[in-house]
Amino acid sequence: MSKKVRLGIIGLGQQGGMYAKFITDGLVPNMEIGALTDTDPAKRELASASYPGVHVYDDYVAMLDSGDIDAVVTCVPHYLHPEIGIAALGRNIHALVEKPAGVYTKQVKELNEYAAGKPELSFAIMFNQRNNPLYRRLKEIVDAGEIGTILRTNWIITTWWRPQGYYNSSAWRATWGGEGGGVLVNQAPHQLDLWQWICGVPKSVFAKVSYGYRRDIAVEDEVTALVDYGNGATGTFVTATHDMVGTDRFEILGDAGKIVVEGSKTATVTRMNRKEREISEGMGMEDVRKLFMGQLDMDQYLTTEVIEFESAWGAQHAGVLENFAANILDGTPLLAPGSDGINGVRLANAIHLSSWKGAEVGLDFDEDEFLALLNEHIREEGKYPERA
Repeated sequence: MSKKVRLGIIGLGQQGGMYAKFITDGLVPNMEIGALTDTDPAKRELASASYPGVHVYDDYVAMLDSGDIDAVVTCVPHYLHPEIGIAALGRNIHALVEKPAGVYTKQVKELNEYAAGKPELSFAIMFNQRNNPLYRRLKEIVDAGEIGTILRTNWIITTWWRPQGYYNSSAWRATWGGEGGGVLVNQAPHQLDLWQWICGVPKSVFAKVSYGYRRDIAVEDEVTALVDYGNGATGTFVTATHDMVGTDRFEILGDAGKIVVEGSKTATVTRMNRKEREISEGMGMEDVRKLFMGQLDMDQYLTTEVIEFESAWGAQHAGVLENFAANILDGTPLLAPGSDGINGVRLANAIHLSSWKGAEVGLDFDEDEFLALLNEHIREEGKYPERA
């Protein structure tokens, strides 16, 4: 293999086109375009004109068998990610799958198990937000115990406003059979991943989900989920696609501090000099009197740090591509191993299942029950075949 990884891009829509531009613009120095694939003749024609000398295919299998590439990225509808990932790995081609890793855990588990049998190959997922320096720093802070044991988490992420025309732009979009869901599988997978990556995987979830609430679609456009971490700690996740103003606020409360993130850009980290309960138990009536009168000096217990990083547009995605290539070339650890993709899919499935059943659902839910209910929605929709 050369010093540059030859990448095959499958799907030349918004994401695939963006990755091709990043590579040709030199933002991914250890990667070059090996080949391109799309089923749309117009996109193939445009790609041939834009990238002279690069082979353009109408079938991804033909590209996998061509010898033109060392690795692929799957910029295709969600259901196809596991299928294409397995097809690539089966031909000893490294695989980077887009988010989400799939629509339901049974198919993602199959992909993970297949990849585990090919340890010599690189298998990653495009969780570009893990390359956001802000969230990487916050994970370090939480992992180091700097805010103590997590007691509560909250993420309101409603900056996903989408007009009806967006949903009308493609026949597969916002369908159970074509996309597999709405905001949980399209816009919010990055936050579902970061939430668990930083705060841990919950034990169960109870969700209130609205389907076609403010848009003419069959899938979810409003979600409120309450999770239980199993140790007394809880969390909430709220997302929607009809909030034109939008909020992005992420809070992590620990027993020795708190993190508040605004707009995924600025984090305020408050650390206590002792655990909150120790401070509470050490206060006498005079302290309580000062508290009620607004005279208690809280600065004696707390220190505050504001964290903010500059991040150029596209740098996070390009960084994941560069890291993927580095893992192939010299074994650099992956920012987002492909096997991690199942966590967000599992939580999204549990949220759907909880709303369908009107009950709290464990993250160890019955995968066959979920798939059966998903297929009921696909049948009612009447546009796509059921999933196996």
